[in-house]
Amino acid sequence: MLLIDKALKRREDEGRPIRVGIVGAGFMSQGLTNQIAHSTPGMRVVAVSNRKAKRALDVLQYAGFTNAKVVESQAAFDLEAERSSPVATQDAFLIARSPHVDVIVDATGAVEFGARVAMEAFKHGKDAVLMNAELDATIGPILQVYARKYGVILSACEGDEPGVQMNLVRWVKGLGLIPRVVGNVKGLQDPYRNPETQKGFAERWGQNPAMVTSFADGSKISFEQAIVANATGFKVRQRGMSRGQVFNGDIMKISDLYDIEEARALGGIIDYVVGTPLTKVYVLAEHSDPKQRHYLNLYKMGEGPLYPFFTPYHLVHFEVPNAIARVALFRDEIAPPLGGPVVEVCAVAKRDLKAGEILDNSGMFMTYGEAVNTEEMSGGRYLPEGLAEDCKLKRDVARDTVLTYDDVLLPTGRLADHLRAEQYRHFRNETWLGDLVTLPA
Repeated sequence: MLLIDKALKRREDEGRPIRVGIVGAGFMSQGLTNQIAHSTPGMRVVAVSNRKAKRALDVLQYAGFTNAKVVESQAAFDLEAERSSPVATQDAFLIARSPHVDVIVDATGAVEFGARVAMEAFKHGKDAVLMNAELDATIGPILQVYARKYGVILSACEGDEPGVQMNLVRWVKGLGLIPRVVGNVKGLQDPYRNPETQKGFAERWGQNPAMVTSFADGSKISFEQAIVANATGFKVRQRGMSRGQVFNGDIMKISDLYDIEEARALGGIIDYVVGTPLTKVYVLAEHSDPKQRHYLNLYKMGEGPLYPFFTPYHLVHFEVPNAIARVALFRDEIAPPLGGPVVEVCAVAKRDLKAGEILDNSGMFMTYGEAVNTEEMSGGRYLPEGLAEDCKLKRDVARDTVLTYDDVLLPTGRLADHLRAEQYRHFRNETWLGDLVTLPA
């Protein structure tokens, strides 16, 4: 982003780099650590954490920090951080509590763990950038409330689809148009994919099979689009959005899939399609001024009423440093929710499930996520995909059936359950969820 490069160069010249702690040591964290180390002046990686500290150390060494070491106490962490020596740790809370970290980046995809780390970071005055769409889509609105309470920033990231879409939305609005459809593009959609079917692809690229599965089965794009919905107020036309609708035509004709009156009635549509080469995200917008519509037609944008704008790529970890800089230097949030949840992600049975089974995580064998408007989510007492893990089934659930809170026993003591209940109460969407768990004092 323009301006960011100059601002970072200034911080580099002043010897005051933005100090970043990364939670999670997966494929994306590895790329981000390397990007900051070698291509982002004015920013440095203080630490990487992971459940297995050796993996965090591997990430640092991948980025060229051959003398990085593992630490497991706050005193040792802070000593090394003060010396500007990157460290690996098993304990993410050392990062959250350290005075030598400015911004924490959550690259885990874990909702319960991510909630605990975020809350701890807020309490210690740290901004947080989420490469964790699962957390953001499930309890992002209430976490935003807490971030503002503590005077810090909670933000989505650039590079990932929600950030790319919101950047495009802001740009289109800056031209004077009114966005009506915000869409994402997938190359594959099959809700029954699992880590076994995706193993080969994951191994080829050095990725986690569960993460790859969440892309293929539609869960990840559901989380991503929920974030965009909550940041725009737009809704989905139906549960599951397009459910794999294929569009391989000219991106300039993609508006043929949508009815402008329906988009206006919904306040805007969030969606996705499968296909459309050379397009990653798109925004369809109208213009109220006939004089400007004349110019748009001249500039090869067509006759409307919906004009297509698109971005052909998303470069994920290459762009995340822009989000970190926007947050730390300009106090700018990439995709903040407007208020309470507008779209959420419900858990749907990937296979026939049996009473007594313990549900696994998103991107695994038992459930997939679908984006759904909050009115339907709350009215049907749907179980969030982000909170399905470790729930115990009370009854059989047939494949492709939405799971509800009545179908499961929740694990005890989860902060994320408390926060989601508080989210509903705070924004007054519904009251039933508040009775589901006891809020902490």
